[in-house]
Amino acid sequence: IYSPDYNITFMGLEKLHPFDAGKWGKVINFLKEEKLIADDLIVQAREATDEDLLVAHTRRYLNKLKGNGHERDFMDDHRVYIMDAYNRYIYPGDGFAKRAIKRKVELEWGTEDTEYLQKVHTHVEGALNELKPDIIVYNAGTDILDGDPLGGLAISPQGIVKRDEVVFKAARSRRIPILMVTSGGYQKRTARIIADSILNLHNLGLIDKELATKIKYELPLAPYANEP
Repeated sequence: IYSPDYNITFMGLEKLHPFDAGKWGKVINFLKEEKLIADDLIVQAREATDEDLLVAHTRRYLNKLKGNGHERDFMDDHRVYIMDAYNRYIYPGDGFAKRAIKRKVELEWGTEDTEYLQKVHTHVEGALNELKPDIIVYNAGTDILDGDPLGGLAISPQGIVKRDEVVFKAARSRRIPILMVTSGGYQKRTARIIADSILNLHNLGLIDKELATKIKYELPLAPYANEP
């Protein structure tokens, strides 16, 4: 699902901004270059109308922007299980919203690949051993990338690719449908990393191929930053 409207432009001035406001289009172009997708495979999202949103939300809610919205929205909904891995010193910055996180993976400043991936592996397995969800909505942000001005972590590009692989292997080995949203990430190089991760998932048969029953879920413990 993609729309050109995701990309923010303002007479070229967006190029002066440290954040890549057009990364979504770049991801699509990278995937087209690799022949993974074509225009006829892209579904363009349509913006929900107020009438659509009022099916699930009150008018008061729509008139007030809330951070950590999904956590506040599902605070008392026991059908929804939220696992979150984050820099404990900057996120979510909302004590009330934090109560909705069923499995908190709190990380220190500058956490690197090996520790991060081991914790993601352990807690994804732990969460999926507690319940079998009907669907996984996977918020795959790249603001964990080393050098990101907001994330405060130190994960390599290879670490991000491996993280997505870990999550998809866990879902596919259990035959659980998974929806991935690429989310935040505020450096110019994130578009290439997102595309590389999607290509890796495709090459491993974790997307577009029915190989879920053949997946052996095993996470090596070697530092991923040293992998070729």
